[in-house]
Amino acid sequence: MRNATSPDGGGLAAWAAVGAVAAATFTVVTSEMLPVGLLTPIGRTLGVSEGVAGLALTVTGLVAAVAAPLIVPALRRADRRPVVVALLLTLALGNAVAAWSPNAVALMAGRVLVGAGMGGVWALAASLAARLVPERSRGTAIAVAFSGVAIASVLGVPAGTLLGEAAGWRAAFAAAGGFAVVLAAAMAVLLPPLPVERSTNLRGMAGLAAEPRVRAGLIATALLVTGHFAAYTYVRPVLEDVSGADAGQIGVLLLGYGVAGVAGNFASGARAVRSPRATLLVLGTALAVTVLLVPLLGRSLGGGAALLMLWGLAYGGVSVTVQNWLLAAAPHAQEAASGLLVAVFNAAIALGALLGGRAADGLGTVSVMWVAGLLAAAAAVQVVRAAEPARPEEQGSMRAASVPESRTSADGR
Repeated sequence: MRNATSPDGGGLAAWAAVGAVAAATFTVVTSEMLPVGLLTPIGRTLGVSEGVAGLALTVTGLVAAVAAPLIVPALRRADRRPVVVALLLTLALGNAVAAWSPNAVALMAGRVLVGAGMGGVWALAASLAARLVPERSRGTAIAVAFSGVAIASVLGVPAGTLLGEAAGWRAAFAAAGGFAVVLAAAMAVLLPPLPVERSTNLRGMAGLAAEPRVRAGLIATALLVTGHFAAYTYVRPVLEDVSGADAGQIGVLLLGYGVAGVAGNFASGARAVRSPRATLLVLGTALAVTVLLVPLLGRSLGGGAALLMLWGLAYGGVSVTVQNWLLAAAPHAQEAASGLLVAVFNAAIALGALLGGRAADGLGTVSVMWVAGLLAAAAAVQVVRAAEPARPEEQGSMRAASVPESRTSADGR
């Protein structure tokens, strides 16, 4: 089957467009997580506690969680190219409002816009990437597109933190908004027309979520991501209070975390294709052990730095692994599965930030590590109880089941 948008079998232009999709996922996730490394200066400037400032992450995650499963049914057969451009401009506007915000209410309003843009872009990313290249290259294209999510998860925060330290937290939001505008223009040029002949409905997505292997992957994702963000949203005050890191050292430590996370992403990628269940079990167990050790062994700068690197190595593989789990569990409904994953992932981010904020404000900063460790351990238990999302003998029939939907969405036939 030839791809409608890449009839020559895929070339430089097609892969440049896939790269733009990866840049889009990087941009939206980086925008979402910018407050993580900037909570202290944001709270100081706006006159609110770190727990209240952390709601900037909660609001964004909640809006993205709602937008992701609704955007595909709402768009129906609209051409995806102008839709993605509009979503990126919405993201840019949200970052601009956040950069300008004179108070916490204005900040939250900007973060609502960021969440709407993010949820839409992330939900569409996998199907966009798959339509830009020939069928034989679709797996690679989807992996490249979602590498933006993985890299943003581990590099977006330290980059924003370093810029915030150098030029102020408002400059970090402004830079993210400016990059989104540039990327919207690039998308308008690089993406071909992407009409859709058949739309997805909410009933089908609800039915997919009820399938046992899909449901198991979504539950494990919810527990693991909630636990991670309960702690990671407040990683700066933890490093300050527990490890004694100063403002200049925080950015360097988070950059090291990011490098470890990128290594974890690529180390987990190949293993996750073969066995998402075994890979996710290792990652969940490692994350639980690492965060629980921070209050005990992280009481020096060296100890805190070592544990932070291990933390990054473990969490860096999560997004690529859960994406592989969902694609293996539902290859016949990849766009719907991606929408469900985005919804759960972002709801978990929001819940994690909320739980971490309540723990930090009520029980002290260190308590966020205990919350995170327990939830990550629960995720590991869920993975142990779950079946492998696709047995080897089922792969052929499941791939065959996926062909009609792919042809309908990509070629309009």
